[in-house]
Amino acid sequence: MRPDLSHIDTWLFDLDNTLYPAESGFMGQVEGRMTAFVAKVTGLPMEEAYGLQKKYLAEHGLTLKGLMLHHGVDPADFHALFHDLSLELLAQDPELVAAIASLPGRRLIFTNADDKHAERVLAHLGLRGLFDDVFHIHSFGFAPKPDPLGFQRMIDAHGLSPSTTSFFEDSEHNLKPAADLGMTTVLVGSKALASTAPFVHYRTDKLTPFLTAARLKEAN
Repeated sequence: MRPDLSHIDTWLFDLDNTLYPAESGFMGQVEGRMTAFVAKVTGLPMEEAYGLQKKYLAEHGLTLKGLMLHHGVDPADFHALFHDLSLELLAQDPELVAAIASLPGRRLIFTNADDKHAERVLAHLGLRGLFDDVFHIHSFGFAPKPDPLGFQRMIDAHGLSPSTTSFFEDSEHNLKPAADLGMTTVLVGSKALASTAPFVHYRTDKLTPFLTAARLKEAN
């Protein structure tokens, strides 16, 4: 059956591992630098630093939030870690570019990353000009997904109507607050089809064919 998104006029996308496949390995580079940074800040060996990194991610939705709260880390220092990362692992997908360009209404990015990282990745993927705004970690005052406060700040900032908004994410738990607000949720990635969460409305292992097949609102 074709996904019925004919009621959607606002398209909300996560960035990393959603607009490009997790199999690219790019986020592995991000994680490696993050672990090294946690080790430097805490003095822990790498294995323990990785464990703490994941603990903060689970507790706060963002490793950075834990580092800020418990170690006084400056967000600018943390984000700078990723601003010179090679983007060679990320390949442009012309069919995805075309599919997103054809979506009727507003298109927004909703990411726990910062603005510079988002702009670099979007530009490399050939997607930068297709989105009306990037709502990033600074935009929502370090209330990262899945914090409902971050979602509410995003809704307020853009005057969104959740009932006509679809949210695409690779992280299942980030979709729950969106569903609770009334958004249509789409889980993306290799593990999506195995999800049984009731708050996930659609699941797809590949974003491009899902968007291409979806039933969209007809132009007036």
